[in-house]
Amino acid sequence: MYSARTWRVVVGDHDIYTNEGREQYLGVSTVYVHPNWNSNSVASGYDIALLRLSTSATLNSYVQLATLPPSGQVLPHNNPCYITGWGRTQTGGSLSAQLKEAYLPVVDYNTCTRSDWWGSTVKNTMVCAGGGSDSGCNGDSGGPLNCQVSGQYVVHGVTSFVSSLGCNTIQKPTVFTRVSAYISWINGIIG
Repeated sequence: MYSARTWRVVVGDHDIYTNEGREQYLGVSTVYVHPNWNSNSVASGYDIALLRLSTSATLNSYVQLATLPPSGQVLPHNNPCYITGWGRTQTGGSLSAQLKEAYLPVVDYNTCTRSDWWGSTVKNTMVCAGGGSDSGCNGDSGGPLNCQVSGQYVVHGVTSFVSSLGCNTIQKPTVFTRVSAYISWINGIIG
């Protein structure tokens, strides 16, 4: 399905156009795309993949391991979270050269699935966050939603989609794949 030979992972990067000397370039040996993923229907869910690296990254002050949530955990409304990415900073704008961060509190499932919000487009395997002046945008897909839980940051989401009407659309918060819905699939791959 996807050839790992065409993939490369860069960790420790901040400015994608400048070599800052702290980047690590790693090959990918295997790409695991969720078997139910349908690239023609992002809203169907299963928008998650794992990359097995050819070599291990060196952990340092710029590269750290992420913490995953327990299986099934659903965060409450307004739980503090942050999106990071190099995506557009506004609808139709250019991609960011530097890694950006934005505060996006969780929007609970009952609110996000109201008919005047996302409605049935959002599934229970997704998490919504934001809805204020900040949002994810084109180019942020695949990046993390790190949420504060019991004093530590946990990767609760993988950026999936925003409204076709544009980023920061009222009552259309950024939608993420809810990582806690896929823990058994992840564990089956990583062992």
